[in-house]
Amino acid sequence: MAAYQATNELPFPVLGDPGRQVYSLYGLGRGSVARVWGLRAAKRYVSILRKDGFGRLQKSDEDTLQLGGDFVIGPDGTLVYGFWGAGPDDRPSVDDLVTAVSAAMR
Repeated sequence: MAAYQATNELPFPVLGDPGRQVYSLYGLGRGSVARVWGLRAAKRYVSILRKDGFGRLQKSDEDTLQLGGDFVIGPDGTLVYGFWGAGPDDRPSVDDLVTAVSAAMR
């Protein structure tokens, strides 16, 4: 996360949760195999494999069924914005995130 923050020159800390304790506390869950690895994902991976081949393909040691979330924590430690994803392609808009970060920095 530190490299991401430095590369993008973000003026605020970016937090990670490698042990997934906060992930659990925020009520984030896991998706079904069909939802996460459905037809849309399969088509995308076939496209990538056609282009790049199998050379860079690696087995993941991550929980590939983990559903994402995006959260903005205010300077006082309170949750200012939360988005609980329903699937791998369910994300908040960039505008929503920028608005939430801007509000948190006031």
